Amino acid sequence: MAPKSATIQDVAQAAKVSTATVSRALSNPGLLSERTRKQVMEAIKTTGYRVNHAARNLRMQRAGAVLVLVPNLGKPFYSAILRGISQGFAGTDYAVLITDTENTPLAEGELVGNFTQGRVDGVISLDGSLAPQTLDQCHHQGVADRIVFLCEWVNGAEFPIIMCDNAEGSRLAIRHLAELGHRKIAHVTGPAGNVLTAERRKGMIEERARLALPARDEWIIRGDFSLGSGHMAAECILAMEDRPTAVFCAADMVAFGLIAGLVAGGLRVPEDISVIGFDDIDMAGSYVPALTTIRQDRERLGRTAAERLLEQMRVPHGRSRIDEIVPVELVVRGSTAPPA
Repeated sequence: MAPKSATIQDVAQAAKVSTATVSRALSNPGLLSERTRKQVMEAIKTTGYRVNHAARNLRMQRAGAVLVLVPNLGKPFYSAILRGISQGFAGTDYAVLITDTENTPLAEGELVGNFTQGRVDGVISLDGSLAPQTLDQCHHQGVADRIVFLCEWVNGAEFPIIMCDNAEGSRLAIRHLAELGHRKIAHVTGPAGNVLTAERRKGMIEERARLALPARDEWIIRGDFSLGSGHMAAECILAMEDRPTAVFCAADMVAFGLIAGLVAGGLRVPEDISVIGFDDIDMAGSYVPALTTIRQDRERLGRTAAERLLEQMRVPHGRSRIDEIVPVELVVRGSTAPPA
């Protein structure tokens, strides 16, 4: 005969507390004193009690899952962010579900449907291209207080945003190049209409103006955060009569493509032209030359977004539009040097 499973009554008896106190220790431990909480957790360990998460979620009318919307899971940029989100939910009983919104775009009403049909309790969106009508539906259905934007966002939408200081990162990049002696600095942007493109370009223009650096229209080259756009930018630069001596790229992947294209065209990095990126993804330090870049703490960003969403799910309808900006830092490596 199989041994009898421990019940919540067994835990209560072992801890010398009520079953309601045991339930609070599992669902809302902050309401208990540290002593009582430890007493209950020790009793759970001693009795071998296992929480029936499915039954508890049903009783509490929740799904026990959160959804993370990622615009392209193939990009190395997202790995550390997803690791941070996972860390943020560690120790909770929430499962983390991930959807690639580029390869599987959300159907109309799907985001709201995930809430109303009981599939998820909250959403972290790294996708800044969600349709305004989708977000309007979230407001109308009363689920907007369980959505947090991370890294990217939709302008005008009243949702909390966890982001790095994009404009300051651009200012740091331009300042670094100027301090090396560069005055002719080009910029390869992100995609048109993207909020990160706008913020990073704004910071670049502000710092360029503050330092009274020369500006030419052809030195701002449209990119899209990809290797390919970096390679195309290299072709543009190689064809210029008045070439820049340094290039600030809006993303590390763009910088990698740019360096490869410049080297293929006969230029040396950094001897002939310096290159700086943005993000500090994992391979930035291993690239040849190692990439000077702006580091955003992606694990911290992910953890912060998870903590914010947990907080909002614990306090229904207590949503406040308070954004959090995580500082960035300059990481100097081998791809930048004084101009020849």
